[in-house]
Amino acid sequence: MSLKLEMAVDRVIEGDCVETMRTLPEACVDLVFADPPYNLQLKNELRRPDNSKVDAVDDNWDQFASFAEYDRFTRDWLSAAKRVLKDSGALWVIGSYHNIFRVGAALQDLGFWVLNDVVWRKTNPMPNFRGRRFTNAHETLIWATKNSDQKTYTFNYEAMKALNDDLQMRSDWNLPICSGGERLKDVNGEKAHSTQKPECLLHRVVVASTKPGDVILDPFFGSGTTGAVARRLGRHFIGIERDKDYASLARQRIAAIEPTPKECVEVTKSKRAEPRIPFGWVVERGLLPPGTVLQGAQKRHRARVRADGTLVCADATGSIHQIGAHVQGIDACNGWTFWQFEHNGSLVSIDVLRQRLRADLA
Repeated sequence: MSLKLEMAVDRVIEGDCVETMRTLPEACVDLVFADPPYNLQLKNELRRPDNSKVDAVDDNWDQFASFAEYDRFTRDWLSAAKRVLKDSGALWVIGSYHNIFRVGAALQDLGFWVLNDVVWRKTNPMPNFRGRRFTNAHETLIWATKNSDQKTYTFNYEAMKALNDDLQMRSDWNLPICSGGERLKDVNGEKAHSTQKPECLLHRVVVASTKPGDVILDPFFGSGTTGAVARRLGRHFIGIERDKDYASLARQRIAAIEPTPKECVEVTKSKRAEPRIPFGWVVERGLLPPGTVLQGAQKRHRARVRADGTLVCADATGSIHQIGAHVQGIDACNGWTFWQFEHNGSLVSIDVLRQRLRADLA
């Protein structure tokens, strides 16, 4: 890692996001999470039926003279983000119906490859006070790699299943908006940032698509939600924010975050990512000596371990998988989960020995 990057990691950099990204080394970050201005194009104040004013997004940073100007801005920051992404990196960008389609078209024009669009369905959205439209209850996230040829990127599939009660995670996420004690307030007790994202949303993005120690770049850092979650989960961050008050707020917020112990930020790895362990290793290391009797489920089938890591039963020899399938009269079998050995009077799956060897390798 270069000295230039080391100085930027875990810091909030004040300045224009495009200019700042151009000063960073090429291919230096693992993930970009971007929450750009929505360009809401509000013409008038929004009021509730009781005539009270709605606290809408009317900040100067969300205002653009035209769609053409917004499109130029979008292409500029996406191009800069693509340059600093590693070849194994990925981009997440979030937006509303006002801007996400324009952003999506721009990133495709620049060669990004869309992996998923994710709908964040807000469990507690702001109602539609005028009653002239549906309640706007969701935002859209786009997850993309640098190009269509990119084969390597981080997706912690098993971790997402674990997070979702062992069910495959879907592309519609039901999560609350930022509220209550998590919502940062200014000295007047008002919202410190009008579009502060909930930490639960960033938690899911970070766990899904990064590894501990990865560097996450947020070019529109705002109140620092990305940095807060990154610090808690053992990732590094680079935050770029042009508003000095937001930058100061983010620094204070992140400084108060207690990092999670290293052993607790590891994610469940995909079985494909785990090192292959031949059954012969179990034998040659003495965990199951030659002659050990293995038994199948309900003790209906038996086989003996041979010195070369194969099994022998009454009428056949072969691998743990082949003999497991043979004794059951089926085409295929996962021998690691089928065969068991006796330990302290109980039958234990031989898979625990494979996991022990994997732990030794790690």
